[in-house]
Amino acid sequence: MTAVVDSSARDFRRYLAARLLSVAGSLVSVVALPVLVYQLTGSAGWTSAVAAAEALPYLVFGLLAGALADRVDRRVLMVSLDLVVAGALATIPLAWWAGVLTAGHVVAVAVVAQTAFVFFDAANFGALPALVGKDKLTAAYAKLYGRTTVAELVVPPLAGLLVAVVAPASLVAVNALTAVGSALLVRAVQSALSTPRTDGATLVRDIGSGLRFVWGNPIVRTLTLVGATHSAAAGAWVAVMVPWADQVLHVRPSGDVRLAALFSCWGVGALVASRLLPKLTERWGGARLALSGLPASLVCAAGALLSTHWVAAMVAAVAWGAAHSTVVINAITYRQQVCPPDMQSRVNTTARMIAWGLGQPAGAALAGVVAVAAGPRAGLGAGVALMAVGVALAWVTPTLRREATR
Repeated sequence: MTAVVDSSARDFRRYLAARLLSVAGSLVSVVALPVLVYQLTGSAGWTSAVAAAEALPYLVFGLLAGALADRVDRRVLMVSLDLVVAGALATIPLAWWAGVLTAGHVVAVAVVAQTAFVFFDAANFGALPALVGKDKLTAAYAKLYGRTTVAELVVPPLAGLLVAVVAPASLVAVNALTAVGSALLVRAVQSALSTPRTDGATLVRDIGSGLRFVWGNPIVRTLTLVGATHSAAAGAWVAVMVPWADQVLHVRPSGDVRLAALFSCWGVGALVASRLLPKLTERWGGARLALSGLPASLVCAAGALLSTHWVAAMVAAVAWGAAHSTVVINAITYRQQVCPPDMQSRVNTTARMIAWGLGQPAGAALAGVVAVAAGPRAGLGAGVALMAVGVALAWVTPTLRREATR
């Protein structure tokens, strides 16, 4: 018995290390790719294209990925996708060193890497419950979220510091190496990451069941649709932050360490949210917290939008990151609590496809178009305006208001 427990704990440590490596590498690219494209082009439109390209695959492949991940060997799928990501990312520093790198190349790699992530993420939704079991799932997820939140807090500012002195294309090589490391760790996990299917359902039927659950639960449906507008504002932030910092706050995209501080803001906010959320949920409940968190997020976003000094912008961005993370984590937690165990991959991937896969690229694309025509502040403002529509939608939804008053 002791040997079985030790083996299970060792497998979870390997899984956790793989996720941390993968998240850390991805965060390096989140910082490096927009800076790289902006250095190559000086264009807010091209910079926005990177953010849109990274989010669009979830919209295109989300339904298929969720259904497929409930049917195949998740270990094989996750290892294969990590290696695809490593290979795609490695072409960026190679092209840079050869002097042939273009913005189109960077955007294409972003699409390939993010497409692989969609299927990896879908497999990951089901892998953790299969690995640790239902009775340990909450503790395991809390540990996973806590560690990744620390990574989100630490890695972006470090990458922002490095991008001030190292070519951003070279930093992308770090993400390629972390993807290889993640693949090796997942491959070393000996415990099962998949649950055999015996119901004989077709892939189309699985996709339909995930859609029906998300749309059939009125609160899940509302939080998912509102989440899409919330993600649109986040997409606008990611898309135009570098040119906005350059042109509005006078924080330069290279050689300016203040860019590292700006990249850290949402990580700090996410860490604050992770500490406060359990107490807030216990006191207010999920529905009431959603109705309160949405307008708070809107106010904080407006504060960042109106800032003209980098310190004021940082304070507003930290507050926005905290409010945004509270809204997002609250919605995910509620969805996981009401979702049947055997539908976790399908339901969560479907909802993420709509909320993030639709909202993020739409917000990034809108911000890019507006930024080209009227400047990066106007582009960010367009994303914040979409979020305001979502806040209004939440507050006029009777089901959510009734749940909040219970």
